[in-house]
Amino acid sequence: MSDTPVTLPVLPESPAAFAEASWDAILPWYDALATVPLDADAVGPWMAAWSRLEEMVTEAAAEAMIAYTGDTRDAVKQAAHLRFSAEIFPQLEEQSVRLARRLLETGFSRPDLDVVLKRFRSQIDIFREENLPLFTELEELSAKYQRLTGGITVEWEGETRTLPQIGPFLKSPDRAVRERAFRTMGAPYLALQGELSTLFTEMYERRQRVARNSGFADFEAYSYAAKCRFDYTPDDISRFHDAVEVEVVPAVARILERRREALGLEALRPWDLDVDPAGRPPLRPFRDSADLVEKASRVFHAVAPELGAEFDLMRGERLLDLESRAGKAPGGYCETLHFRGRPFIHMNAVGLLDDVNTLLHESGHSFHAFASHRQPLLWQRYVGSESAELASMSMELLAAPYLAEPGGMASPDELRLARIEHLEEVLMTLAHVAAVDAFQRWIYTSGEGHDAGARDAAWQRLRNRFQTGVDWSGLEEERLARWYRQLHIFLYPFYYIEYGLAQLGALQIWRRSRTDQTGAVRDYREALALGCTVSLPAMYARAGARFGADRELIRELVLMVEDELAVLGGA
Repeated sequence: MSDTPVTLPVLPESPAAFAEASWDAILPWYDALATVPLDADAVGPWMAAWSRLEEMVTEAAAEAMIAYTGDTRDAVKQAAHLRFSAEIFPQLEEQSVRLARRLLETGFSRPDLDVVLKRFRSQIDIFREENLPLFTELEELSAKYQRLTGGITVEWEGETRTLPQIGPFLKSPDRAVRERAFRTMGAPYLALQGELSTLFTEMYERRQRVARNSGFADFEAYSYAAKCRFDYTPDDISRFHDAVEVEVVPAVARILERRREALGLEALRPWDLDVDPAGRPPLRPFRDSADLVEKASRVFHAVAPELGAEFDLMRGERLLDLESRAGKAPGGYCETLHFRGRPFIHMNAVGLLDDVNTLLHESGHSFHAFASHRQPLLWQRYVGSESAELASMSMELLAAPYLAEPGGMASPDELRLARIEHLEEVLMTLAHVAAVDAFQRWIYTSGEGHDAGARDAAWQRLRNRFQTGVDWSGLEEERLARWYRQLHIFLYPFYYIEYGLAQLGALQIWRRSRTDQTGAVRDYREALALGCTVSLPAMYARAGARFGADRELIRELVLMVEDELAVLGGA
């Protein structure tokens, strides 16, 4: 133990100090932490200073990303985002490894840091300096994908609209309108297919090089290490694929067959999947984003007053960007601003029930961010995606009973229809997850992933394996376009199986909530507060679920969903 007090660097007061900083301006802070004398007494304060530094840098980066995804056509916002994602973050990764190595060399340990330290060891094991330029290039390619897809607009009935704004027409009782909407939404991706295919090939080549540089046979093996998947293996997930094929795909086929019969069609086409089988008009649960926020607030207050208060805080601090508009990046996400302990939600609402489910989903992420912020160190709040998606998918199910509250989203009968639609979508999502994950596994392990034609053929084979009951004859190109629209495949490789694993956990939490809603919500919230202080199976157990993807678990959950659909009178 040293008798000389350790002097830690005095950090800036807020992330604003890093908003326009170059890497050369940031590096001295890491150098200071890397060289300050470190003994047993100083480790705690030193880790706190390191955590605070990364809170500020990552929050400045998050602010730039939020601004860019809100307006992908703004060159200044794009440059600011790329400065962080392509220039600063790869260098920051190197410095994080440098400091993690220093921490581990001290022999420091603490029970609530066991998982964090295990992650640090994995991070050190796979880090290679020669990968830094490749990560920079990948970030630039990712920004190009967002720019290409975020700028898509189409003409519809004399107006220029975004693709999410065409989505409601897929629910039209007029089959001709639905088909036109389907083709209109697919056309831009068909036009971009060649450019997107070339872009993906460039991504593929760089990812495989990253894996080989780090000593892995392929990018799948690298990704499992990089994502700290300590609790399951690729072989476990192959068994998940098989279980979904045997247990889920036939259940989805039964749903689709009932839909075909209800619609009186000889065959279901892809534009027949969203319309109400009884011909009722689409549920319009809110007028605009302000109405959506007001109604969602009432729902969350009903689930738990604390959750309602957190959502209201986000509304008051302008941390919700919900409506669709030209130039806005597609999809939805929740980003955590770690310095402030605040989440931010981005989505593209157009007035449909799907938007409500998206907001419930992303709000689940936001409640996770609020709950885990009580952990003192940044890395204790960084949860694996399997935990993050458990938070979001569980919230979709836990909040559903309150959508018909007075002044809420739906009448009791509309709520029944909404629950049917949601539960059917749960099973369809499991099949889609299996297809997307199996596709990514094929891309990076088959030896043919560099071949655009082979990729497209593999996608068609896997869709045939995991999706039955829909007639795609004459629409082979449109079916191919589906994977080009799946931004996870481009931007977040191997981030998709988490949705499947988390869905199984969420169904178990929902199963308990049917008889003990209060207890289920309480345990859910307590599990979220654990952050990254326990293992993945332990976090699921605290939430009241078993972590797993075996056929027996999948079978019993599918049967539960089908039983509930029968009670609700699903088509």
